Amino acid sequence: MTTTQSSISQPPLPLAGRVAIVTGSSRGIGRAIAIHLAELGARVVVNYTSKAADAERVATEINGFPVREEITGKGPRAIVVQANVSEPSQVKAMFDAAESAFEAPVHILVNSAGVLDPKYPTIADTSVEEFDRIFSVNTKGAFLCSKEAANRLKQGGGGRIILLTSSTTRSLRVGYGAYAASKAAVETMVKILAKELKGTGITANCVAPGPIATEMFFDGKTPELVEKIAAESPFGRVGEAKDVVPLVGFLAGDGGEWVNGQIIPVNGGYV
Repeated sequence: MTTTQSSISQPPLPLAGRVAIVTGSSRGIGRAIAIHLAELGARVVVNYTSKAADAERVATEINGFPVREEITGKGPRAIVVQANVSEPSQVKAMFDAAESAFEAPVHILVNSAGVLDPKYPTIADTSVEEFDRIFSVNTKGAFLCSKEAANRLKQGGGGRIILLTSSTTRSLRVGYGAYAASKAAVETMVKILAKELKGTGITANCVAPGPIATEMFFDGKTPELVEKIAAESPFGRVGEAKDVVPLVGFLAGDGGEWVNGQIIPVNGGYV
């Protein structure tokens, strides 16, 4: 069977021809999202801050996907762009790189970059330096990426801003004070942003995962604590990145247009 015949027999790709930037996508949830959006047909910017080799592996995997005729545009399916989301000039350069590589405007921003303190200090024991670091990446980073996206995403339909926050804004666990606060600020911001984007056809939402089995989740936790957290879920386990990506894929597509200005938990009933 020829490539053309194979493509005709396959279902259409809902994000074919669209460009997506996924921040923090060298690993963890961001990695899974980048791959999923590419599977749906998007051409993807794989963003990283320091894990260059990991980011390159993600892009290599995406660029190895089978050829599909409906994925229009020149160049690769994925490119790698280093950018610190807390630096305005680097965020702008990331959007510039996407437009240049794919010769098209960006349609989708997924902001997945984030940090927390693996020592899980109380608020009383959180250093000012660590507080500033968390808010710089989690809150300022979401602001800068949203600001750039609001000005540059394709208007008139298909524009999507999806910001990853956290179910800790609801579970309010001890040791997550600065982290939960940094994510709660983003959730407030996205509700206002959605209203400000009236008339553009761009939606803005937050996806708020619960505990997800990533490197960041396991960092600083004992096996006993992991088991305790898993036991708190109605499913008796922590989530996996694959539990989050279908929701992001839905919001990124045409079917998600009527979901706007929302905070959507995806945590298996954890909270």
